[in-house]
Amino acid sequence: MHAASGKRLGTAHPREEGPTDLRLVPPALAVWVTAAVTVGAPPGRVTAVVVGSLVLAGALLVLGRIKVRRVTEYGARPSRAWPRVSAAASLLCVAAAAASAGLHGADARRGPIPALARQYAHVAVEVEITSDPRLTRPRIKGDHAAPAAVLLDAEVRRVTRAGGDGAVVTRTPVLVIVDASSPRGSPRLSGGRSPWLSLLPSTRLRMAARLAPALSGGDRIAAVLRVRGSGPPEVVGQPSGPQRFAGRLREGLRQATDGLEADARALLPGLVVGDTSRVTPELDEAFKATDLTHLLAVSGGNFTILLALFVGPPGLAQRAERRGLAPRLGIPLRATALLGGAVTLGFVIVCRPDPSVLRAAACGSIALLALATGRRRSLIPALATAVLLLVLYDPWLSRSYGFLLSVLATGALLTLAPRWSAALQRRRMPPRLAEALAAAGAAQALCAPVVAVLSARVSLVAVPCNLLAEFAVAPATVLGFATLATAPVVLPVAKGLAWCASWPARWIADIARTGAALPGGGVDWPASWPGALLLALVTAVVVLVGRRLLKHPWLSGACLVVFLLVVVQPAPLTRVITGWPPPGWRFAMCDVGQGDATVLAAGDGTAVVVDAGPDPALVDHCLTTLGITRIPLVVLTHFHADHVAGLPGVLRGRAVGAIETTGFAEPPDQAEFVRREAAARRISVTPAVAGERRRIGSLDWQVLWPPPSPAPTPDGPNDASVALVVRSAGLRLLLLGDLEPPAQQALLRSPAAGELTAVDVLKVAHHGSAYQDPELIRRVAPRLALISCGRDNPYGHPAPSTVAALRAGGAVVLRTDKDGALAVVGAGGGLSVARD
Repeated sequence: MHAASGKRLGTAHPREEGPTDLRLVPPALAVWVTAAVTVGAPPGRVTAVVVGSLVLAGALLVLGRIKVRRVTEYGARPSRAWPRVSAAASLLCVAAAAASAGLHGADARRGPIPALARQYAHVAVEVEITSDPRLTRPRIKGDHAAPAAVLLDAEVRRVTRAGGDGAVVTRTPVLVIVDASSPRGSPRLSGGRSPWLSLLPSTRLRMAARLAPALSGGDRIAAVLRVRGSGPPEVVGQPSGPQRFAGRLREGLRQATDGLEADARALLPGLVVGDTSRVTPELDEAFKATDLTHLLAVSGGNFTILLALFVGPPGLAQRAERRGLAPRLGIPLRATALLGGAVTLGFVIVCRPDPSVLRAAACGSIALLALATGRRRSLIPALATAVLLLVLYDPWLSRSYGFLLSVLATGALLTLAPRWSAALQRRRMPPRLAEALAAAGAAQALCAPVVAVLSARVSLVAVPCNLLAEFAVAPATVLGFATLATAPVVLPVAKGLAWCASWPARWIADIARTGAALPGGGVDWPASWPGALLLALVTAVVVLVGRRLLKHPWLSGACLVVFLLVVVQPAPLTRVITGWPPPGWRFAMCDVGQGDATVLAAGDGTAVVVDAGPDPALVDHCLTTLGITRIPLVVLTHFHADHVAGLPGVLRGRAVGAIETTGFAEPPDQAEFVRREAAARRISVTPAVAGERRRIGSLDWQVLWPPPSPAPTPDGPNDASVALVVRSAGLRLLLLGDLEPPAQQALLRSPAAGELTAVDVLKVAHHGSAYQDPELIRRVAPRLALISCGRDNPYGHPAPSTVAALRAGGAVVLRTDKDGALAVVGAGGGLSVARD
């Protein structure tokens, strides 16, 4: 049909085009590899690459001309010179890439900043911000949460060493780290938000800071500027007009989404402009577990939806029946291309020039240029051109994982997805479903090896989660951009649009949470490039086997059922295969690393949870494998992060009645975290005091500590821990939280001392630390002592002296760092322990 059209390029229908034009692919790959190798390399090596490439390219071209001249003189038939010209063009691109990379690498080495950083000098600097500020996620270190910090990319324009004379004018890229927490650990916020987080790119600041070397070699930054102090930033230069306009749009979007439900309020700014400041760590982990993070990175998909809405579907862009907003308004083709260029520029400014945004904008610009000139376009050359130009413009992109994933995903959609879609349609799958499934599967197949290097995990639910989310992405994105555009003008209308957009946004969040909660949703994988290669080979085998399985519907159905069982892992089947959880378990200690999370069985699918550990994902996994769906009460013994930071994982997808805590609200940031998480789900928080007795089914317990008065001992939160004695089907368990010797001795003198005898199981205090009262161990004399601690923890928990004292008293000592999760079964003489 292509030949029959009578035209050199065939007819206008894209299915009738000739072979894909791959001539730009080798130069693009050559530029990418060269930039990755030479950026930040010594000048001598860069010069050698540039000169060598130019010499070889020149030699190829000269030899080609000589050969052509000889052929002409002797009248011989000329041979094809294209391979030689292509090689010469690739070498010229290599030279250009090396030169660009060398110049960009020199930016990080020039001026006084690198030398001052090696001396950890205190300086006064004037910087220009080049990125949006971002708040680091809180990290758990032992029993406390590491303070949050505000990060900004910037360029130093002027620097003066403390005590030095004269300022030096420079232009050096740095990373600014601003301590965003007070000495007591609570964020220094103004109106609920740090003033540093409101800064816009191109703003100029003056600050006193300390320089430090960059964390890793070969980075685009020359140094790190660490800023201490509680004061607001000192602004000496206002941001540019375009950045102020973009800032107003983004702030308007935030205001329009303020009244929405928490998930929609967090996700909509991320879907539209990549603003993830409201995304909670728990939701962020759910997106990572399901490989949906690309939705929050303003990927090319966002821009494609926006451009298709304006121009029309790419396949119909040059046809009379093209659709889209522009043709419906009667805008001519070339005017459409010009307006599309303006949309592209605005998209980059508002969403910021991240790697995926730049790649999407470059591909869109090339497509618009094809529209303006009336020439046919091919998307593979467009992608290759985008890669080539972007890497020449910014060689650091060649080392960006985000850029790599963006290009791989786009390449998958242009190469594998159409073939897979056609194959599925030949097997009678509906076209739209086939296209969506092929797109999700192709992108996952090419991107999964790189994601495994970054996360050391392979998601088994990525394809179905992306497939289900895909149906909500377009309406959420379109309505989100409409909200963005109308918020500065008519805020009530924007709020109405945001409310409409909240429904698909919540659907996406629910998919992420549901996928992340599945017990078999992912498998651990080596975080290395050999591991990535292994995963690529496994993926290829799965694809080949899958093609054969599609020919046998019954076998395909059986494989799908097996896959679902592996992912869902229903409790009855899991119990038969793994023996976990054991039938009739009464008490379970989760393996949550360096922290505490224990579970008291209170009926079918029901349990009381004591402490939540430091990691929401770990405690959620433990409760899921135990089959816990209803929690009448969560007891948080004290507010140290290794006992409460995992609370979102306990609350995720479960019916929770109430939370009881100690009355000693220290540390204040973690106490506030607990109250905030409870308030978001309308769960009451009450203090537990000595003497309280409660019962749920066959489970009953008594609070032994802390007393209602006086205040806890000066040793702090540990000695304010809630201690419980629990009875379950004749089994007595003592849970001591993190009590240390002063409180342990006070407990022995308290009216509750009589409850400390005849204990079957002891949850050893404070992860088995050396700070134990010997008299308490002798008085309790447990038959079984369980210790919750993390592998290779820096505290030496459990202490050998504590383990020895427990064993000397006749106890069997088990610990989660070596034995994994533990479950106590039976009572009396039939007491036993199962290990996960």
